[in-house]
Amino acid sequence: MGGTMQGFACAPVERVRVGIVGVGRRGEWAAKRLSKIPGLEVTALADVEEYRLAEGNAALKSEGRAEARTYLGPESYKAVADDPAVDLVYITAPWPVHVPAAVAALEAGRHCAVEVPCAMTVEDCWRLVETAEKVRRHLIPLENCCYGEEELFALNLCRNGVLGELVHGEGAYIHNLAAENFAEVDGCTYFTALRGTWNRWRVKWNQIHDGNPYPTHGLGPICQYMGINRGDRLERVVSMSSRQAGITAFATRQFGAASPEARASYKLGDVNTSLFHTAKGRTIMIQHAVQSPRPYSRINLISGTEGTLCGYPLRVALLPDSDKWLKDEELADLKEKYMHPLERESGELAKKVGGHGGMDFKMDLRWAQCLQRGEPMDADVYDAATWSCLTELSERSVSAGSMPVDVPDFAGKSRM
Repeated sequence: MGGTMQGFACAPVERVRVGIVGVGRRGEWAAKRLSKIPGLEVTALADVEEYRLAEGNAALKSEGRAEARTYLGPESYKAVADDPAVDLVYITAPWPVHVPAAVAALEAGRHCAVEVPCAMTVEDCWRLVETAEKVRRHLIPLENCCYGEEELFALNLCRNGVLGELVHGEGAYIHNLAAENFAEVDGCTYFTALRGTWNRWRVKWNQIHDGNPYPTHGLGPICQYMGINRGDRLERVVSMSSRQAGITAFATRQFGAASPEARASYKLGDVNTSLFHTAKGRTIMIQHAVQSPRPYSRINLISGTEGTLCGYPLRVALLPDSDKWLKDEELADLKEKYMHPLERESGELAKKVGGHGGMDFKMDLRWAQCLQRGEPMDADVYDAATWSCLTELSERSVSAGSMPVDVPDFAGKSRM
């Protein structure tokens, strides 16, 4: 066994049995969503809280599906990996669990789909790559933003050469999460219909790390537009962070200046900006801002020699009249002409199923189709590693005064 995972395809798996690790909000939603895909069956659930396992089975029951076997405890992911009635392990647990659960799944001979970022360190990115290569099983990054209607449209424009030769991209995760981080703290009136993160793991990460801990929503789509790991690669990155003020300001307003939340130390800067240079001389800017009073945006800009697409709101400018955006009717015509086949086939159903406007469903539908047909995945373990490694590399660059840091060539095997 062993070998490159580029273009890897396994024998078709017509009936895919799925074990979900981590049945919080994402896991519960996944159970309902996966139940709507023909040929998929959720057969196992794992979590550290018994009530979440019950909620996961209630979600399956609401979709007319049989209850799944349940595994309880901090290492219950091992039991899912060893379950003979599981073909793919679907990991929606907190960030620190992603790599141990994925490695356990791969080493047990299961395929795995991993929430993002798939790993938090460069060493763990290599661990995923080397394990997947050794056992020859898929590791699929669950990057739903690659399947947004706008992102699929942009991808089709790029692949059809409408924007010309691509030279620059911009992506981001701009999403004010200050309130949600404290959703389970007494006295927090925001997000009362939602549960906060288990054991406040995201807040704890922000207390000890800087840089960009959640890069893939912005970076993944841009890398796909540019063919990163498929003819081009990320060479180096420079990163800098603003000071931290947003979490402290929110906690002070919400809980009072003397509260433990307001007096705690938080290291993560309010805004992080990272700039990549690729082997073909392209540039990519990625931002992270989760505690600033800014409307949600992933920016999603891709620019070439013939035109530019920019999101939030969606705009396109094309030569010869590129000094202004296309008019609404012109943009509508372009969207219809270059609608991605997946969007055309499944977009309306995805919107009905839901999940971030339907992109979650399209993501799951697509990897399921690839597995069932025995086809390569849209994104593989090298993409998972490349998109995720900015978590450590950005922090490393920030701590070194924004000095350039080399990006490992995971697909080319230049281990650093």
